[in-house]
Amino acid sequence: MSLNYEEMSWSDVRDQFRKWREENTRHSEEVVQLWVAVLEDKVHKTGNERHLILEQVIIAALDTARFDIATQCTKQLAVEFPGSLRVMKFKAMRYEALEQYDEADEVLDAIIAKDETNAAPRKRKIAILKARGRRVETIKELNEYLKKFMSDQEAWHELCNLYLAEGEYGKAAFCMEEVLLHNPHSHLIHQRLAEIRYTMGGVENVESARTYYSQALKLNPRNLRALYGMYLSCNFLANSRAVSSKRKELQKLASWALEQVAEQTTKQSTIKNNDKLILSLEAALGNLEIKSN
Repeated sequence: MSLNYEEMSWSDVRDQFRKWREENTRHSEEVVQLWVAVLEDKVHKTGNERHLILEQVIIAALDTARFDIATQCTKQLAVEFPGSLRVMKFKAMRYEALEQYDEADEVLDAIIAKDETNAAPRKRKIAILKARGRRVETIKELNEYLKKFMSDQEAWHELCNLYLAEGEYGKAAFCMEEVLLHNPHSHLIHQRLAEIRYTMGGVENVESARTYYSQALKLNPRNLRALYGMYLSCNFLANSRAVSSKRKELQKLASWALEQVAEQTTKQSTIKNNDKLILSLEAALGNLEIKSN
């Protein structure tokens, strides 16, 4: 975005900042440049919006590593609101940006001591553990957090990713099931859970994966990953002795899924005459099987 700072008055900058806040966009570099060039010396004229502007500038300054500006604006807010939890949050964010994690933890602990129902500082403490590479401690703290805030979907999703990184697929699947309870109509969550179950292997898990892939396709028939997964699941089960009675049905489903993949790939591909590539893809998918024990 190109802005002519020299032609903008303080009221123009105020209006521009307000527009960005309403659009929920950051434009951090532009905010810092406009602050330094125009608004810094005239922020007192902005009236009731002054505190919102200061907070906006603090976030932008941290994004652009202008810690001097962030410190200056935070001090202005601290003078007017001593002991404010909101101001303490900005102090903790500054420590995080400077990678002074121990100091950030102390501020966050102080916020939690004043307001135990505040979820944000607890999540920041978990984020700090993750930034430090302490994955096991992060999982432990996230489990403790979810005992108090069980409806936090983002936390369940994050815990799922952490368990996947640790190879704990069963626990990851449990977390994803919790997310699914909150979003039963999301084809992406059904697909994600199916992929975890397929990775776990075994007839029972692959059968479960096929069910989730089917639901993902019911919600979004154009989901290519779900179609690939459906093909692989059916192909595995068709070659398993445990479900030999369903072999013809599974082979039929696998063929259907592969046909849908080829059809959608042809429609969406920008490559001309890609039949050979599709045949190669079919051959490659035909060799992707999980061997049952």
